[in-house]
Amino acid sequence: MAASPARKTETVQPEGPAITASRPIDLVHLARQSLGDRGLEIELLDLFARQSEQIMDRLGSQMSGSDRRWRHDLAHTLKGSARAIGAGRVAQAAESYEEALYAGLCGADMDACTAHLGAVVAEAQAAIADLLADA
Repeated sequence: MAASPARKTETVQPEGPAITASRPIDLVHLARQSLGDRGLEIELLDLFARQSEQIMDRLGSQMSGSDRRWRHDLAHTLKGSARAIGAGRVAQAAESYEEALYAGLCGADMDACTAHLGAVVAEAQAAIADLLADA
């Protein structure tokens, strides 16, 4: 009797824990990401604050113009950085911005999407400033 072939099992990698978007920064997520290292948390928050400001400046500049790919790359970078520190609202808004670019939105619709992204980034930056002031 021939041996039955080994059954292949599919391994599914679970996504990381969900980021709570009820606050500008999910501090539980941030603590998990930094393994509870307060110094690393401060470094990550400071880096995000600076990077997000630069990205928003670039998205609002004339350089971005109609270069959809360049703007997408900036939004994608912002989304990843936001997820890393637990800035769920920023990540969601950056993803919506990416989707708007792919949908071909322009004019007032794209301006509204950009304004929303700017508002949640400003909210996260204010929360970070408060957190860093207490550090």
